Amino acid sequence: MTGSLFKGNFWSSDILSSTGYETIIQHLNNGRKNCKEFEDFLKERASIEEKYGKDLLSLSRKKPCGQAETNTLKRALDVFKLQVDNVAQSHIQLAQTLREEARKMEEFREKQKLQRKKTELIMDAAHKQKGLQFKKTMDAKKNYEQKCRDKDEAEQAVHRSANVVNPKQQEKLFVKLATSKTAVEDSDKAYMLHINTLDKVREEWQSEHIKACEVFETQECERINFFRNALWLHMNQLSQQCVTSDNMYEEVRKSLEMCSIEKDIEYFVNQRKTGQAPPAPIVYENFYCPQKNAAPPGKPTGPNLARRRPLPIPKSLPDDPDYSLLDNYNLIYQ
Repeated sequence: MTGSLFKGNFWSSDILSSTGYETIIQHLNNGRKNCKEFEDFLKERASIEEKYGKDLLSLSRKKPCGQAETNTLKRALDVFKLQVDNVAQSHIQLAQTLREEARKMEEFREKQKLQRKKTELIMDAAHKQKGLQFKKTMDAKKNYEQKCRDKDEAEQAVHRSANVVNPKQQEKLFVKLATSKTAVEDSDKAYMLHINTLDKVREEWQSEHIKACEVFETQECERINFFRNALWLHMNQLSQQCVTSDNMYEEVRKSLEMCSIEKDIEYFVNQRKTGQAPPAPIVYENFYCPQKNAAPPGKPTGPNLARRRPLPIPKSLPDDPDYSLLDNYNLIYQ
């Protein structure tokens, strides 16, 4: 940048006006404010990233997530928890990076502030000197003009007294005229001196104004470039965070591709199987007629229970007690 735009477009025809300079200063103040706002934005974003990372880390380490799974799916879940942990750490790291970028923006702002301060002090002094000298010059001009009017009045008084016979009166008028002429000459010299001094002050102020415009335009170019690059870098950091997270999630996807439903089912069966034969059916048993305990047609029977033979009819022996038979009941007489 040549630095010629500011110095060619911020003038005023009024010698006392500082509108152009004040317009530039206001623009620079707005630029500094914009940098501060972006700096605060980075700090706030860093706090958000840090909180998100810590919350995600706490979730990954404290919250159960399929802890009873087994075999290949368990391995995939282990990878999942690990990568969530890694993503959380990456967000915490991003927060630190954003705070570092905010610090750089703050340093840049303060550096430009100090550079501007030197130029502003010089310009404030130039403006003040120009104003004071202008006032002195205008006062000298007023005095000069008044002396001229006084001389003109003295001359007119002399002309009016040309026919006056009183010599003393005429002498006074001539003395007053001579005095007024001297006063005009003195005031004219003083006025010219102030005009010359004002012109030198004006040239010095103009030179300082040009220098200030060049400094300020250079600063503004640097600020816009720095701000633009900072914002570009911020976008790259956020994009990189997305890429990093996706790479970590890809590891989870790869582990899920290794997950086998058949293997997990087989693993569970092999580890927890309890037997291959189901229980036999429970058969009906009649309390009074065990022989009627028959299994329903078409169903396997239970254990084969031997039938009991009929009770033998006891025979009386010479020394045995006598038996009496009644239907199917035996009565023993003693």
